[in-house]
Amino acid sequence: MARALRRGGLPAARTALWAGRAVRQARRQLARQGMTDLRLPAPPPGAAAHRAVVLGVLRRTGANCLERSLVRQRWYGAQLVARTIVIGVTAPSTGFHAHAWLDGDTDAEREAMVEILRRPTPPAWLGERP
Repeated sequence: MARALRRGGLPAARTALWAGRAVRQARRQLARQGMTDLRLPAPPPGAAAHRAVVLGVLRRTGANCLERSLVRQRWYGAQLVARTIVIGVTAPSTGFHAHAWLDGDTDAEREAMVEILRRPTPPAWLGERP
């Protein structure tokens, strides 16, 4: 938080707080109800300029690939950029693994995955402000 405040001022600090809260909410809601009715708060004004802050918070909070993808999808949606979450799995013969990423990302793990699900950006997330 202090790092975000030093580097980007109050807008970066607000973005860091939002990202941490969004990860916690995603984690809690996924455990309780899955992705169907998941709701995440809108990023604060000025968050669009602080992508690195969001990514740093996602790393430091230990967010898993699905939580990261959901928070990033919400962040992009506030900028009117629709990004689809893709979920893939490996073949059971190679040891079952699942992974989530945003469509269009360069992700080394996705090459070994078979796509099983796509989750488009919820329309309510596109451009919604707090």
